[in-house]
Amino acid sequence: MSLNSLPKTTSKKKKRIGRGYGSGKGGHTVGRGQKGQKSRHQPFLLFEGKKTQKSLLRRLPLLRGKDKFKPRQEKAIIINLDQLSGFPAGEKVSLEVLVKRGLVKKDEAKRGVKILGRGEIKKPLEVTLPCSKGAREKIEKAGGKIYV
Repeated sequence: MSLNSLPKTTSKKKKRIGRGYGSGKGGHTVGRGQKGQKSRHQPFLLFEGKKTQKSLLRRLPLLRGKDKFKPRQEKAIIINLDQLSGFPAGEKVSLEVLVKRGLVKKDEAKRGVKILGRGEIKKPLEVTLPCSKGAREKIEKAGGKIYV
């Protein structure tokens, strides 16, 4: 391979500023102007130009209290007893069954489910989910069992 058969390159390398006079873009201020914050270093990313104006981060509300650094936890999905009244007697009520029947969405199931005591239940059910105290009493009164 000879030098005259190499392909021609049309792109030039970027000038490296501030690397002396020999770099082609060097010397005293190297394209940054004369004085000021931007001539010495880059300003803070969220800096908004004035001392008197509050920056975006300072305008946002703070989370208060001792749990402000903990990750926000999503609460469990609430199912009431009146929603379980359509189940046949003696059926097991679990998370998979609720997803199958469409009472809980599949992607929301990871949050967990809790049964609360609003409404009445007449049929005995076998529940394998956490329940409130009132829901537990009503399920056991109807002849059902709770396995949690």
